[in-house]
Amino acid sequence: MYVIVVGGGKVGYYLTKALLDAGHEVVLIERNPKRFELLEEAFGEVAVLGDGCDVRTMLSVGVKRADVVAAVTGDDEDNLVICQLARQRFSVPRVIARINNPKNEEIFRLLGIHETVSSTRVLYHLIEEELGAEQLMPLSTLRRGNLTLFEVKISEGSPAAGKAVSALNLPPDTLLVAVLRGEQALVASGSTVLLGGDTVIALSTPDHVHALQELLVGAARS
Repeated sequence: MYVIVVGGGKVGYYLTKALLDAGHEVVLIERNPKRFELLEEAFGEVAVLGDGCDVRTMLSVGVKRADVVAAVTGDDEDNLVICQLARQRFSVPRVIARINNPKNEEIFRLLGIHETVSSTRVLYHLIEEELGAEQLMPLSTLRRGNLTLFEVKISEGSPAAGKAVSALNLPPDTLLVAVLRGEQALVASGSTVLLGGDTVIALSTPDHVHALQELLVGAARS
């Protein structure tokens, strides 16, 4: 893939490094000259000095052939502009936005940016999980439709533990995609038996989240 990453902070730096290590073609755009110098030293020509909100900058890095644009700056407004520019003007197939303030998630969705990552929300869910509030953790919302990818830990006392997927009365528009068991990642099928300690990746709609949670982990704690 050809990926354009906008924002050379820690998130952009490590995302770029991971993508390069995986063999993808990457360009990292950073508008702060001092920060750019550090990125250029680390990544060479992969780093580009410029503003991802600027049409000329995006054209200069070949946005028209990009497979993905990831806007990961520390400014939500910039990330929104970058994603809208990439999607609406240049028809980039996939745009992903970092959201720093969870309150802005709905604004992004209303404006057509459905793939967002909120580190604050993820950390919140992790903290709740550590405190014992078992619930589904949203991982990603798909670009089209109203589907969300969730992760949930199956405990020994879960109502789903010891049952085959085919025996579960899954809510409508819901699919169990994968089961993570130790070092293994299994594609979920009807014959897959869920065990305590498994992590299940599920695809569902917001309307059926509560039903799915009750099925996999039991009723939410009050």
